[in-house]
Amino acid sequence: MKTKKLEKNKRKVIVLLVLFMLSLILLFSYTEAYSILLKHWYKTASISSTQPTLAVVTSRPQPEVQRCSFKHLSPGNREEGRRLLDSITWPETPPLPKPFSLNVTTDPSRSTFHIENAQGESWRVGDDLTVRIQLKDFYGNPKTSGGDFIIARLHNLQLGAGVVGQVQDHLNGTFTAVFPLLWNGTAHVEVTLVHTSEAITVLKRLTEEQPSRIFFGSDFRSRLVKQMTTCNVCLDPGKVPLCNFTDLNTGEQWFCYKPKTLDCDKRVNHYRKGFSQKISKEEQALFQTGVNLKVPSWPWEMRQLLFIKRRYCESKEARTTPSGYYFNKQWRSLSGPALRQFNNASAMNACLKGKQLHLFGDSTIRQFYLHITESLPNLKRFDKHSSSQSGPFLAKDNTNNITVTYRCHGPPIRFGNVQVTELRYVANELDKVTGGPNTVVVVGVWSHFSTFPIEVYYQRLVTIRKAARRLLDRAPDTKVIIRTANMKQLALYESLTNSDWYSLQRDKVLRAVFKDTGVFLLEAWEMIQAHYLPHSLHPQPEIIKIMIDQVLSYTCPGAGGS
Repeated sequence: MKTKKLEKNKRKVIVLLVLFMLSLILLFSYTEAYSILLKHWYKTASISSTQPTLAVVTSRPQPEVQRCSFKHLSPGNREEGRRLLDSITWPETPPLPKPFSLNVTTDPSRSTFHIENAQGESWRVGDDLTVRIQLKDFYGNPKTSGGDFIIARLHNLQLGAGVVGQVQDHLNGTFTAVFPLLWNGTAHVEVTLVHTSEAITVLKRLTEEQPSRIFFGSDFRSRLVKQMTTCNVCLDPGKVPLCNFTDLNTGEQWFCYKPKTLDCDKRVNHYRKGFSQKISKEEQALFQTGVNLKVPSWPWEMRQLLFIKRRYCESKEARTTPSGYYFNKQWRSLSGPALRQFNNASAMNACLKGKQLHLFGDSTIRQFYLHITESLPNLKRFDKHSSSQSGPFLAKDNTNNITVTYRCHGPPIRFGNVQVTELRYVANELDKVTGGPNTVVVVGVWSHFSTFPIEVYYQRLVTIRKAARRLLDRAPDTKVIIRTANMKQLALYESLTNSDWYSLQRDKVLRAVFKDTGVFLLEAWEMIQAHYLPHSLHPQPEIIKIMIDQVLSYTCPGAGGS
């Protein structure tokens, strides 16, 4: 009896041992698989946080309706916003031909223009010059619809002269460009096709269907645990839980997908993560450098115009008036303070003595900080440990009591790595400025908003406008300057992410939002377009110097410079 009992207990022990061994095997397999998965995830997160990805899908997908966390125009801005955005609506552009054929799209090499009254006409300084433009396709047939993006300028390289023409789309394949004649001598007409109307059809579609095609990331960290997620102004709220980082003061919206195990308050940084574009090979053919993308001067009419010198008499009702023009390589403003030249440190110091200059915005404003600090040797920089892209930067000249600061604007910002502690919205920073006659503020916010719905940019400008008004209310003598957008060199990638057409739409919104607000608009758009140097996202030093001269001329009218 005792033997049977021992045998039974022995069998139980063996069964328990077998079960225990099976449990260990299963546990080890799960742990190893989890370890591999964890290592792969960390490797992916590390690569994604430092190396933006580029994925261009060459097959044309079916349109998708993307669910978006971004709430469009807030009730307080809705009426003005709709009216403003409707006022700058681009003309209707044609759908892409089916089957697709590049031959029926705009061909600048076959398109023509002519100068009205070119034969036997004697133009005088102060007159208007009118140019008629006829667009044609690759077959040479006149186009019958509008929506192409055309720019024009009148220039003379030897005189260092240039002025932008006012272009009107007649919506039937023809355009008119009107130029004021502002200098005595000769000039050449240059007409440039920036984008065909068919290309703009594609650009419109991309923003409607893929507002998050440039996407961002943030690292979340708690001691040794680090997790990365995708962030954007527009994320699908039904995909996974979202972290809502909407700014409580300004209402600016920003979201990240919630990390798997960490809380939303563990976010430590922000960076551009990648770019994913769905565009077909046929659509790519609409963005060919030298073919149909930013092609100048067809058929390159070099007709010389003789301007008979006479006293210039401005009449805004009778003639086209741009913001300014170039002569002797210097910008001559027609709608703001006279431009004075600050050619040395002595002149700049005389203007900035006792002043605080605060610069807020993107890399095109960072250029101002670099130019000023390089031009004034007594300015000591205190930004050794700051990010070279995002700052914040501080420079001081204790002898002349000059302070210069720079800080990048809040997301979306396409910089490599910005600590969350340094992510600031311009409106919030303006609320911290005391202001007064010795305070100058320069703001430039435009380039990083190109791929998002125009409402996102409009709402950002409204928050800045409100803060600027609060600043001017408490300190009316404060100088507030807003930098406009500018054109850049374009290829396929630049067209899809930061096209001049996107910049033009935002420039129109910016001008409308800040109209009659007491701020000064720094005319970057015409300065770049009228200049003889190539278009560039970051204007060359010669142009930056002219922009700084305009900032100082507005800051110190009638004093300093030459």
